[in-house]
Amino acid sequence: MSGLEFVLLMLAGLAAGLAGGVAGLASVISYPALLAVGLPPVAANVTNTVALVFSGLGSALGARPELRGQGRRMRTLGLAGTLGGAAGAALLLVTPADAFERAVPVLIGLASLAVLIPRPGVQSQHTGSDARWVVGGVFAVSVYGGYFGAAAGVLMLALLLRATAESLPHSNAIKNAVLALANGIAALGFIWFSDVRWLAVLPLAIGFFAGGWLGPPLVRRLPARPLRLAIALAGLLVATRLALRAY
Repeated sequence: MSGLEFVLLMLAGLAAGLAGGVAGLASVISYPALLAVGLPPVAANVTNTVALVFSGLGSALGARPELRGQGRRMRTLGLAGTLGGAAGAALLLVTPADAFERAVPVLIGLASLAVLIPRPGVQSQHTGSDARWVVGGVFAVSVYGGYFGAAAGVLMLALLLRATAESLPHSNAIKNAVLALANGIAALGFIWFSDVRWLAVLPLAIGFFAGGWLGPPLVRRLPARPLRLAIALAGLLVATRLALRAY
C-alpha cells in the first residue's frame, strides 16, 4: 500500500466514523474506499468489519453521558447484538455474497422513512426492559450488520426510536454500542476464518476511532429534527443506490 492510499483510507475512515456515529452510515463510505484501493469485494467487506470495531470504541467513549445508567438494557440488547453479529458473519462465510441483495434496499428505505415518523412524549433516557420484539429486531439487524452492514445503523436507529420515547442522542448511543458488539464478534470470526487485509485495517481504524469519538457530541448538540431528516435522506439515497445495483 502506498503512502497516498494510507492517507486516503485514514481520511475515509474519519468521514465514515463521523457518518457512523451520527447516522449509522459508516460502511457506505469506507467499503467503496476499500474497493477503490484494489481490495476484492469479500476481502473489503471483512476488512471493513474489523476496522469498524474501532469506530464502536470511539463512539462508546464519545457517548458516555448517554450510556450512563443503561447497563440493564445493554446486557439484553448487547447479547442480542453479539449473537446476531456472529450469525451474520457465519452467513457471509457460507452463503453467496448476493443473498440479501434484493431485500436490503427495501429494508433501508423503510427504516429511513420510519426515522421521520413523529413520536409523542420524548424523554431523555429509557432504563427499563425492552419488549421481546425489540430484542428480536436488534438480533435481526445485527445479523445484517455482521453479514454486510451498509446502513445497519439506520435500521437499528429506526427500531430503537420506534420502540421507546427516548431522545435521539440516547437511541443513537445504544445503537452505536450494540453494533460495536455485533461488529466485534463478526470481526473475530473473520480474523480466524477469512482474509483480513491488515495494512488497510490500520489507517481505517485510526480514522474510524477519531470519527466515532466525535460523532456522539455532534448528535448531542445538533437540533434533533433536522438531524433526523438528514439521516432519513441519506438512508434513502443509500437504498436507491443499492436498489439500482440489485435490480
